[in-house]
Amino acid sequence: MADVPRPTPHRVAVIGGDGVGPEVTAAALEVVRAAGVALETTEFDLGAARYLRDGTVLDDATLAELRGFDAILLGAVGPAIGDVRVPPGVLERGLLLRLRFELDLYVNYRPFVGVPGSLAAGCRFAIVRENTEGPYAGEGGRLRAGTPHEVATQGSVNTRFGVERCVRYAFERAARLASPRVTLVHKTNVLTFAGDLWQRVVNAVAAETPGVAVDYHHVDAACIYLVEDPARYGVIVTDNLFGDILSDLAGAVSGGIGFAASANLNPARTGPSLFEPVHGAAHDIAGTGRANPLAAVSSAALMLEHLGEEAAARRVAAAVADFDGDPSSLGTAGVTARLLERV
Repeated sequence: MADVPRPTPHRVAVIGGDGVGPEVTAAALEVVRAAGVALETTEFDLGAARYLRDGTVLDDATLAELRGFDAILLGAVGPAIGDVRVPPGVLERGLLLRLRFELDLYVNYRPFVGVPGSLAAGCRFAIVRENTEGPYAGEGGRLRAGTPHEVATQGSVNTRFGVERCVRYAFERAARLASPRVTLVHKTNVLTFAGDLWQRVVNAVAAETPGVAVDYHHVDAACIYLVEDPARYGVIVTDNLFGDILSDLAGAVSGGIGFAASANLNPARTGPSLFEPVHGAAHDIAGTGRANPLAAVSSAALMLEHLGEEAAARRVAAAVADFDGDPSSLGTAGVTARLLERV
């Protein structure tokens, strides 16, 4: 009998990072492999600990190496609260944003499933956030710094190209829903230039996809609706800054930031996409076995979907959605064991 060909493993770069990051990524990889997906992983030592050790944030050689992988799985990066040895922005701009810009990870996709007892219990919705423009593009500067007459400017970059490819991805995602709906969230009554561009692009793409319903909410109203009636949303599409804020609120109403997953996507597939839980490094519980790996496992499920492993992605996502234990009492190992039973 001929040997059955073994699947070619997906090459995944793993940036465990700091605090609980290495613990939750290890759990996520264990669940992925239990779902039957072959992975070839390579660990990269990046984050606050690496910066404090030798000053490295993300060197050119490491960036070039990362480009060759099929996907990147990241845990969490950042110093412990109060550790001023890592200045604000060093890791955010030098590592996380540099990866977004250099790898053209222009969509941040965050799906939310309301856990029992949460404000969004039973609700499923997603936020599609433009990921490489807006205020995060870094336009701005300072004049007369440190004086009583100091001036600081921070511009928001919005290009037709950047907005349209993000909006198109949102409509593609919404078209898969039982009740397809895209809601643009912005501040068109005040941010009239950027808001008008976003609205015109949404209108143009909507005209091409008549099967998807379209709505608009000011961002302040959306903050209220996410708390009072999250079921009204299918896919929210918005800019970089608004999406960053709304995603944390959505995580809170869905059961807590410890359940929130995200995908930094290059849908054109000109480079690897990056998958990470939304939560931080949580240095206070690192090494105690108490870290909740559910968000990292959900992020790994998004990675599987992106890699074309749809069946395994559905099994992993279902195992998380059906999870009925208390992560705080089960701990990392206990949560992982229950997920392994289900996949």
